[in-house]
Amino acid sequence: MDSGTITVKKCKLRKLKVARQRLLQRYEHQPLVSCLAGLYGCRWRRYQRQKVEPGEWCCSKRECAFYPVLAAAFFFSFVFLYLWGEGRNDYNNFDWFNHNNLGVWFLWSIVLLVMAAVSFSYILLLLILAVCLVSEGQQLYLHCGHKVGTVFVLVFSAAVLTVITVMWTEQWQTVVLSMQVTAPFMHVAALLFMVLLSWPVALYTFRLKKKVLQVMVSVPYLVLLLFLFFIPLGMYSPCIREEGTLGPKPALIGHRGAPMVAPENTLMSFVKTIEHGGDGFETDVAISFDGVPFLMHDRTLARTTNIWEVQPANANNDAAMFTWDVLSTLNSGKWFFKNKPFYDMPTLSHSDRTWAEQQTIYQLSDFLKLADRDDKLVIFDLYRPPEQHPYRDEWINRILEVVLNESRIKPHL
Repeated sequence: MDSGTITVKKCKLRKLKVARQRLLQRYEHQPLVSCLAGLYGCRWRRYQRQKVEPGEWCCSKRECAFYPVLAAAFFFSFVFLYLWGEGRNDYNNFDWFNHNNLGVWFLWSIVLLVMAAVSFSYILLLLILAVCLVSEGQQLYLHCGHKVGTVFVLVFSAAVLTVITVMWTEQWQTVVLSMQVTAPFMHVAALLFMVLLSWPVALYTFRLKKKVLQVMVSVPYLVLLLFLFFIPLGMYSPCIREEGTLGPKPALIGHRGAPMVAPENTLMSFVKTIEHGGDGFETDVAISFDGVPFLMHDRTLARTTNIWEVQPANANNDAAMFTWDVLSTLNSGKWFFKNKPFYDMPTLSHSDRTWAEQQTIYQLSDFLKLADRDDKLVIFDLYRPPEQHPYRDEWINRILEVVLNESRIKPHL
C-alpha cells in the first residue's frame, strides 16, 4: 500500500472523528434546547422545532404580533406586584373591608399578594425562556395555553389596578413615597438585567443580515441602556441627607394598641404599646345601650368577641345595642388566635397567650386612666349609635362627661 492511500485514509478518519465529535456535542446540547422549547411551546421533540436561519426573524408574523401583549402583561403584573407589596401596611384594612362585605374573616390580602407574585413570576419565566431560545438560534413559538395565561394575567392585573385606583387612590401615594427608597435598588437591578441581556441581543443582531433589522434590534436596546446609565443624574432621594439635618423622630402611635401582639382595643394591647415605647394610643369609641362608652372598631361584635357562642341570634346586631352588663361578659381575646388578623404575627409566650385569651371589652374610662397614668397621647374615633338608641342624640355629651369627669385625664393628652 503506497503512502498516498495511507494519507487519504488518515484524512478520512480525521474527518470522521471531527464529525463524530460535533454530533456528540450536538447530541449533548439537545436536552437543554428540548427543555426550553418544551416549556415555552410544548415542542419536546426535535422534529417539532425549527432553527432560525441566519438573516431570518426569530418568529413568524403571527407570533410577533402577540409579543406586545406579553410585554404589557409583564409591565402590568410588575406594577401590580410592586403596588401591593408596598401597600402591606394596609392589608389589615383591606381584610376588614372584605369582612364587612362578606361576613367572613380571611387574609384576602395575602391571597392577592400570592396571586400577584405568581402572575409576575409566570410572565418573567416566559420572557427568560424566549431569550434563551433566541440565544440558541431557535424559532419562537409560544403555546396557545401560555397565550391564554398571558392574556389572563394582563386582564387580571389591569382589572385589579383599576379597582385599586378607583377605591384606594391613596395607595399610589404610597408607591410614590416608596420609590424614594426602592428606586436605587431597582435601578441597579435594571442595569444588571440589561447587562445580562447584552449577550443574547448581540448574538441575535449578528445573525441578522439586513441592516434595517439590526438597527431595529440594537438601537432600542442601546437607547434604554444609556437611559439607565444616565438616569441617576436626575434622581433625588430625601433619604440621603447630611448628618445633623434629619428632623425630629415622629411620634409612635399604637393603632388600636399593638394589634399584632395582642387583641386590638383591649387592655393588653395598650399595655404592649407602652412596653414597645409608644407615644400614644389610637382607638374607636362606641356607646352601649345604657350609656357606657367602650372600645370597639367594628359595628358588630362578630369578629372580635365570642358573641357567636353566647348569643348567636344577635351576633350581627350593632354593638351599641347591647347593655354593658352583656358586653362586659364577652371574651375579646380568643378570636385573636382563631382568626389571625395579620399574616406575620409573632409567636406569643405561654403567659402572654393566656393573658390574651382572658381579655374583655375595654371601657373608655379605664382606657383614659391608663393613658393618664403613663402620660400617653390619646386619639379616638367616635361612632354615633344607631336609631332607636337612647343616646342617639346625647352620645357626644355622654362621652365628654366620661372624659372630663370620670377619667380626669390631663388636658394636654
